[in-house]
Amino acid sequence: MAEKKKKGGIGKFFRSVTAELKKVAWPNRKEVSTYTTVVLVTVAAVALIISFFDSILSLILSQLLKIR
Repeated sequence: MAEKKKKGGIGKFFRSVTAELKKVAWPNRKEVSTYTTVVLVTVAAVALIISFFDSILSLILSQLLKIR
């Protein structure tokens, strides 16, 4: 009984995948460039924030180690 499901399963799977891909609303060139810009700006901002806090914490730690 399980063997019958396996035979039709692979073909059915790929037909389902193809049908689902046809339903996808693909972004146009302008949307892709806008989303890419947003992602790059966000990543740069987060990197700067992390760098800032890392510098502050490194300074504090170095000052604490000098005291000892």
